[in-house]
Amino acid sequence: MRAFALSLVLVALSIATPAGAQSVALTGLAGQRLDLSAEAVASLPRAAIAFDVHGVAHVYEGPLLVDVLKVVGAPTGKDLRGSALAIVVLATGRDGYQVAYSLAEADPGTRPNRIILADRADGVPLNAQTGPFQIVVEGDLRPARSIRQVTRLSLQSLGSDEAEGHAH
Repeated sequence: MRAFALSLVLVALSIATPAGAQSVALTGLAGQRLDLSAEAVASLPRAAIAFDVHGVAHVYEGPLLVDVLKVVGAPTGKDLRGSALAIVVLATGRDGYQVAYSLAEADPGTRPNRIILADRADGVPLNAQTGPFQIVVEGDLRPARSIRQVTRLSLQSLGSDEAEGHAH
């Protein structure tokens, strides 16, 4: 009976604990690591994306993924060229689910559809099943790349220095 009561208390605490009370671990190209708090994520410039999840429309809010990654030195805008175009972002959820995104596809200077690190949906903080952070990819036809419960974002280069000489 005590074990049952303790498990009820733990469930109540997990529900009562706001999803935004956590952080996301960032890793830059040079291996630098930073835990970005929910407050720091919330302080970044924000965007809103309308997105259907299994036929239900939602509005997600959060900073652009590229703005989050700037914190660990991700190249953006005009610096996103040459070998930087071979940089990917590996997002990992609490359950180990992983999705890779091209850094270029996350940059609004490269393509119009935005990718955000959402911390709110429909005007309220994300719940425990989806939060504290969820990646939302504008324009995707299904939510398979909209990874929930994001705990880690890592920048990785898949390219080589040989591509530096290629110009457009």
